[in-house]
Amino acid sequence: MTRVLVTTTSLQDTPGLHHDKLAAAGLELVRERGPLPEAKMLELAGSFDAFLCGDDAITRAVIEKSLPRLRVIAKYGIGVDKIDVAAATAHGIPITYTPGVNHTTVAEHCFGLMLCLSKHFVEEINYTRAGQWKRLTGNELYGKTLGIVGLGRIGKEMAIRARAFGMACIGYDIHWDAEFAKANEVSRAAHLDDLLKAADVVSLHTFLTAETQEMINPRSLAIMKKGALLINCGRGELVANAAIIAALESGQLGGYGTDVLDVEPPPADHPMLKAKNCIITPHVASRTYESVQRQAGMAVDNLLLALRGEKPLAQVNKVPIPAPR
Repeated sequence: MTRVLVTTTSLQDTPGLHHDKLAAAGLELVRERGPLPEAKMLELAGSFDAFLCGDDAITRAVIEKSLPRLRVIAKYGIGVDKIDVAAATAHGIPITYTPGVNHTTVAEHCFGLMLCLSKHFVEEINYTRAGQWKRLTGNELYGKTLGIVGLGRIGKEMAIRARAFGMACIGYDIHWDAEFAKANEVSRAAHLDDLLKAADVVSLHTFLTAETQEMINPRSLAIMKKGALLINCGRGELVANAAIIAALESGQLGGYGTDVLDVEPPPADHPMLKAKNCIITPHVASRTYESVQRQAGMAVDNLLLALRGEKPLAQVNKVPIPAPR
């Protein structure tokens, strides 16, 4: 029987047709609660035909220990920075993924974080729960400038919503969609620095690469508007934690709202957990019933197609789909 390791928790926890599809496929499913570190993946590797994974550490060592049995890595989501794509490609292992299914819900989550920071929702709710009628003064989003780093699917949804809030938009992306930008009044920043200098709110929607790791650092924070807000629903490693904390303490950064951290789940002593004016949600920006069902459905379809030797809906690397066994 074909054996599949399933680690993504939202896929497991959310009802939907994806469960029926997996059950009907006659697979042996082994369920774990990810994201799993490399040590746990190495412990499990070698006895599976496929991984249906989230943000687990699928390193070169994990891939090589999984051979020759491993046939496909089906990613639930779009970020593959936790997977050694080069190693998988070298060994002829296709990696599938699920683009275009979670941009609506992630953009909504970003605006939720933005509103929480600008209106002091978390502090006010906590004061009220504690029996204190303490009223803070917030800020409107109307008339402010939103800087969108990465004008892909999620970045575009941010721009659409920003217009409804009466915000001006400036974007930065190497691959620029001029038609969309013109239709939605998004001005183009020639350089990331230009965006950082102009924006009242900066929202990160770019993949984690060697070039983007810690793209928000002491230098970039220093050129932002004093008191600007930063939203991160991309990857925790896009920012330098120590620099964020220092900027929050000094007031250079007015607030940091993030759904991602460099270590997930974080240890109890993670410095970001106690940072001033910092709101952290536990990587749930795409975790809505609607989005999970779309994302899980596509991930399962990709998995089953690849196991049958057929072309998946979306594939990261250019390797042939292996014939079914």
